[in-house]
Amino acid sequence: MNDKIKINLQMAGASYPLTINREDEEMVREAAKQVDIRFNAYREHYQNVSPERIIAMVAYQFSLENLQMKDRNDTEPYTTKIKELTEVLEAYFKEQ
Repeated sequence: MNDKIKINLQMAGASYPLTINREDEEMVREAAKQVDIRFNAYREHYQNVSPERIIAMVAYQFSLENLQMKDRNDTEPYTTKIKELTEVLEAYFKEQ
């Protein structure tokens, strides 16, 4: 069974044919929907701006959110603290 499918996404007034993994279809379509929602919101607010510039603003907005999410999901400080606490506990139990 082939787990790849061909779909057509509609975004910003254009059609984009893609071949994707079947299990990714829902996420891919939702991503295209989110692009279209933001594109239409910008287009309504900035009626005299070209579609190319609007799509750049949409890409910037998604990129900024992605970077902000990476900062929020940074587990390094927690991992470091857990290692420190583990070392303290191990040292304590070795003394006992």
